Amino acid sequence: MLSRLLSHDLPRSKLLALILIAITLGLALAPFIFPGVKALNVAAKILVFIVLVVAFDLLLGYTGIVSFAHTMFFGIGAYGIAIATTRLGPTWGALAVGVGGALLLSLLLSLAVGLFSLRVRAIFFAMITLAVAAAFQTLASQLSEFTGGEDGLTFKVPELLSPAFEFSEEPFMGASLDGRLLCYYLLFVACVVLVLVMLRIVNSPFGRVLQAIRENEFRAEAIGYRVVVYRTLSSVLSALFATLAGCMLALWLRYNGPDTSLSFEIMMDVLLIVVIGGMGTVYGAVIGSVLFVVAQSYLQDLLRLGGEAAAGIPLLPALLSPDRWLLWMGLLFVLSVYYFPTGVVGRLRARASLRKT
Repeated sequence: MLSRLLSHDLPRSKLLALILIAITLGLALAPFIFPGVKALNVAAKILVFIVLVVAFDLLLGYTGIVSFAHTMFFGIGAYGIAIATTRLGPTWGALAVGVGGALLLSLLLSLAVGLFSLRVRAIFFAMITLAVAAAFQTLASQLSEFTGGEDGLTFKVPELLSPAFEFSEEPFMGASLDGRLLCYYLLFVACVVLVLVMLRIVNSPFGRVLQAIRENEFRAEAIGYRVVVYRTLSSVLSALFATLAGCMLALWLRYNGPDTSLSFEIMMDVLLIVVIGGMGTVYGAVIGSVLFVVAQSYLQDLLRLGGEAAAGIPLLPALLSPDRWLLWMGLLFVLSVYYFPTGVVGRLRARASLRKT
């Protein structure tokens, strides 16, 4: 049953399986295990990034396409929710319109980008997608009548998902039973479903063709597969998943602006997560997202504690200053690439296969 649910793509490593179980249980019980606003925001951000990274890895890891347009589709999803609820009010119908409109726009744009650009070589395609994403960010900033410009849009969600809606006045295990908790579990269910759907896609015959194209597109073309068609379909599917991740982000934040969902920094974060977790592995997106978001959220706090503990040691408090958290973040990334060149998932699976032999 579990094997079918995971599309027969098992972790193939006991340690990896234990890590994935721990992550799943941790995210499922996060509101009760880690009470507090910041911890819940971190858990929700992890769920959003898992879907976004899974979408990007379908292109990079499984198809071998380098694209910088994912922030555009991510932003389309977030703006779809923001604009629809702002114009139509905080209703479930407005959310449906926002999600549907965003998916339709992403479908059309990804088809256009795919059909016009996927015939060129990798580096040129990457530059084209970068230019399109930058143009869309500029457009979103200038169309202030619809997008709110640089200030973005703050909106309301249906009352059932609002923090003001309480199921019970008494907290349970330190967590408030309110609409915010329901919104979190809505994101959790959406993340689990989308990850399982992606597992089914990459382990289907379609997914195998994508991997064949990644390894040698000329040979795949020679044996009868229309490479452009498969790469375009991969681009469209990836865009739709990224759009849904943007919808999840907007639903949680109840705000969206150019820097929130269209920033190029988000694209860089996604690239780092893919490398850390392992390219061409859905599980790598899960583990990489957890490691990166947790480090990004709590590294400054850890450095502050380390600096206070090393107050009497020369130079060390200055090195452990919270203002230098990006330096340590970069160092952690370099170390992860050095010790895990194929990502965490690739390394764990390689160790498991060596033990079997």
